[in-house]
Amino acid sequence: MTLRAYDVTVTLADRPAVSTVNVTFERGRVSAIIGPNGAGKSTLLRALLGLTPLTRGRITLDERPLHEMRRAERTRRLAYLAQDEPLPEHVVARDVVALGRGAHDWLWGLLPNPKAREADDAAIIQAALEKTDALSLAERTIGTLSGGERQRVALARALAGQPEYLLLDEPTNHLDLAYQIDLLRYLHDEAEEGMGVIAVLHDLNLAARADHLILLHQGHVLSSGTPATVLTPANLRAAYGVRATISRHNGRLLVVPED
Repeated sequence: MTLRAYDVTVTLADRPAVSTVNVTFERGRVSAIIGPNGAGKSTLLRALLGLTPLTRGRITLDERPLHEMRRAERTRRLAYLAQDEPLPEHVVARDVVALGRGAHDWLWGLLPNPKAREADDAAIIQAALEKTDALSLAERTIGTLSGGERQRVALARALAGQPEYLLLDEPTNHLDLAYQIDLLRYLHDEAEEGMGVIAVLHDLNLAARADHLILLHQGHVLSSGTPATVLTPANLRAAYGVRATISRHNGRLLVVPED
C-alpha cells in the first residue's frame, strides 16, 4: 500500500512552493521530509493529506486519487499531527485520546451493537496510551502537562484512529532531547506494525534515524532514498549552503557542520 505524489506542484502567493514532486511513501517505514526553511516541506505534507489544493499533478492512496475520496475516508486512513497541536486545556488526557476515535463516527449507523463498539474503542484508547508511554497521564488535565507530555497525548490521539499513514509536521518542535528520541522510537514501533509514517524534520541527526529521506530544495526533490544516500556532503552543501562532515557513531549517521 502506497501514498504517491505524481508531478505535484502547489502554488502559494503566486509562486510554486512545491514544484513537480514525484515521491512514493510506503507503509512499514518511517520517512522524513527534510530541507532548509522555505523548501516546501510543510506544503508537501499538507498536500499529501488533501488539505492544500494542487496546481498540477495528483496524489494517490493505493492508486486511488486522493481528491476522489470522501473526507471521512481520508481522515480515517491519513492522520495528521500538526506542529503545535491544539489540545483542550481542561480535558483529561484519556478523553483527548478518545477524540481520535471520532474519525470512525460515520460507521456507527452500520454497527449492529454500539455497546460492543464502545468496548472496542476503550481497548484501542488504552493501547494508544500504552504505546506512547502516556498511561500515567490518562487522568490528568492537559493544562497540567509539560510540552513533551502533551506531545505524547497528541500522538496517542492520532494513533487511536488506527490510520494507515501518520503524517507529522515538526513533531519534535519544543521537545527536549530525551522526548525527541522517544518520539522517533514510538514512530518506528508503529512502522514495524505496518503503519506508514511521514514526518517533517529539521534536525538532520534525528532524520538520519528514519528509513527513508526526501530532501527538498526550493520546492524540488534534490535527493531521496536511504539516509546514507541523501545525507552526503554534496547534497547538504547544495541544499543548505554549508559544508558538513558525515560520519558514523554507534552505527548511526552523524551530521557535523563545519566552521
